[in-house]
Amino acid sequence: MSGSLTVVATPIGNLDDLSPRAAAALRDADVVACEDTRRTSTLLRHVGSEAPMVPTHEHNEASRAVDLVRRMKEGANVVLVSDAGMPAVSDPGSRVVAAAIAAAIPVTVLPGAGAVEMALVASGLATGAGYAFAGFAPRKAGELVTFIARLDSWGAPVVVFEGPKRVAALMRALADHDPDRRVAVCRELTKMHEQVIRGTAAELADRLTEPLKGEVAVVIAPPAAPPAFDEDALAREIVPMLEAGMSPARAADVVAALGAAPRNAAYRAALAAVAMRDLA
Repeated sequence: MSGSLTVVATPIGNLDDLSPRAAAALRDADVVACEDTRRTSTLLRHVGSEAPMVPTHEHNEASRAVDLVRRMKEGANVVLVSDAGMPAVSDPGSRVVAAAIAAAIPVTVLPGAGAVEMALVASGLATGAGYAFAGFAPRKAGELVTFIARLDSWGAPVVVFEGPKRVAALMRALADHDPDRRVAVCRELTKMHEQVIRGTAAELADRLTEPLKGEVAVVIAPPAAPPAFDEDALAREIVPMLEAGMSPARAADVVAALGAAPRNAAYRAALAAVAMRDLA
């Protein structure tokens, strides 16, 4: 009889945020796959679990997934955690989950504290019409400029993780691109020194010039006015995609994924590109 995989969201700061269901899963686990055994050992002591731990991080996840699947096939109940929050979102874990699914092993996900949605709500920038999570902002200056420009086309608040020493650079890049863009910097969420700093990109660039302390999530509002798109020019750019064998829908998906235009505008341009191609 095969075992199972339980993915547990762990507290992002305050250990009391762990749910009773998650605590029970940790106590009942045959093995806990974790990013850092030092961090997870504190959590296990908190819930009274004596389950053995195996390090499962970005450097060994591929090989560890094979080992964990073998254990689960032999009947082990494995619990997967990251240092904080939900595994596989911005932390390791996706390969383990995919491997378990491919091996037809039951996978259960237990919800819990997460910095993304908590930051979104605390920012005051949520609209109720969706949001995007972009992971960590690029480190290189040129890539950061391109990344910020892409956010204009997303049309929803975007949550970005950033290192405390790099927040000033992100704020300056945002201010250079759109000084009036509303931004919230959320620091040390759920911890004793929790802080949410709100303002325009220009205001925060002037205010946050020194490195911060702790974990940081940044929420960036969409631009006040959505950018205009030249759909005729976009259609001309899409024609080679169609000639390469892409369908209009797939071409629109690619354009939207690259941040060149919203999906609906890209699809209209793709249909126009079909007409251009047929007339050529």
